[in-house]
Amino acid sequence: MALWGGRFSGGPDPLFTQLNDSLGFDYRLAREDIEGSIAYARATHRAGVLSAAELQQLLSALEGLLAAVIADPRLPLAPTGQHHEDIHSWVEARLIEKVGQLGKKLHTGRSRNDQVATDLRLWTRRAIDERLTQLAHTRAALLTFAQAHTSTILPGYTHLQRAQPVLVAHWALAYEAMLSRDSARLRDARARTNVCPLGSGALAGTAYAIDREALAKDLGFARASENSLDAVSDRDFVIETLAALSTLAMHLSRLGEDLVLYGSGEFAFFEYDDAFSSGSSLMPQKKNPDAAELLRGKSGRIVGSLVSLLTTLKGLPLAYNKDLQEDKEPLFDAMHQASLCLQATARIFAGVRVDAARCERAAKGGYSNATDLADYLVSKGVPFRDAHEQAGRSVRAAIEAGKPLDELPLALLREHAPTCDNDVFPALSLAAGFARREVPGGTGPKAVHAALQAAHARLNAEGT
Repeated sequence: MALWGGRFSGGPDPLFTQLNDSLGFDYRLAREDIEGSIAYARATHRAGVLSAAELQQLLSALEGLLAAVIADPRLPLAPTGQHHEDIHSWVEARLIEKVGQLGKKLHTGRSRNDQVATDLRLWTRRAIDERLTQLAHTRAALLTFAQAHTSTILPGYTHLQRAQPVLVAHWALAYEAMLSRDSARLRDARARTNVCPLGSGALAGTAYAIDREALAKDLGFARASENSLDAVSDRDFVIETLAALSTLAMHLSRLGEDLVLYGSGEFAFFEYDDAFSSGSSLMPQKKNPDAAELLRGKSGRIVGSLVSLLTTLKGLPLAYNKDLQEDKEPLFDAMHQASLCLQATARIFAGVRVDAARCERAAKGGYSNATDLADYLVSKGVPFRDAHEQAGRSVRAAIEAGKPLDELPLALLREHAPTCDNDVFPALSLAAGFARREVPGGTGPKAVHAALQAAHARLNAEGT
């Protein structure tokens, strides 16, 4: 069923139909299209376009159709013997089947331009809420993992070289902090999504006395849009949402990379559940971290969705253009991939096993207590730049001797750091290093405990 055609003497070319039709993907908007139609029916009744009896007929038919598509979201793809260009024509055809000519009256004063903009905002708002719930579950999984490892020591890295020891809980909390910001970004995008374009018509506003604020309220929007030209052509809310999802995907990609490294034979800090690993078709011994690798891989796909839409929008004149049909598939796909990644991340952490002894041995290696030696020298009155130089020379001596710093003879240490005394060796222990890092945000045990409590409180306060 075409919603246009009176101006044309012939039908569309089959190739144009293939290029133009969108039901194959915008069927996902069926629920939102019907919800918008229910609200619009009420608005046109208030405007005097529909009688009370007509309104009740339409509402009954629309509510029945809404229940059907909620029960079977792919219902619009089922064969009907009719051609439907998009979800709007499918819904209108089903409505006409139920209520006859009255179904054609509902579109009075409404354009597919403000209709689809409304549908997409409703869909995006709901999808954001679902991602926020999944983010909360993933963050909770990280916090549970952190809680189990508040005393487990892990090498910290810069430039992928051992730097300073950290607690495993501190590492997990770093990723929870990233996902917390991702939650905030999605909430922020939701706020600007929550504006109602319906009543803007094709571009100049509706010619009927629609109470747009009441219409917005019926659909749960914060307010009605301010400018009809902008309302039908604006997809900033999709860009913001995709940008937030892209940042989230980047964070999950970084987490995936850490998981790949820490689960490798070279590191062997973590082992992952078989349910989120795979084997090799050739090498029987392999246990591959495919889920973690896909956290990396999916990020490019999600970022690509953002770039795709930005490229589509950058040259469009006001107001609506058919190019805007290309806004949906990138958004639908990015939301789906983000959903999979968030759910997988939570499940991965439910099955991570940490080799605490190996982690601690690695944390002690690589002269990661060199900074502690420099700090010790500062406590003895040595200026930091001099202390840094002396600690570096001491590390070189330790490398040449094939010993850790804390096993060098005191006499040898004094050759490079003259103010060293017997109390230097306790100062170079892992416990002493952690004890000196009890600042807020640091990796000291008390600081990590406080951070963990704060993260739990923040997550609980946000709700879902």
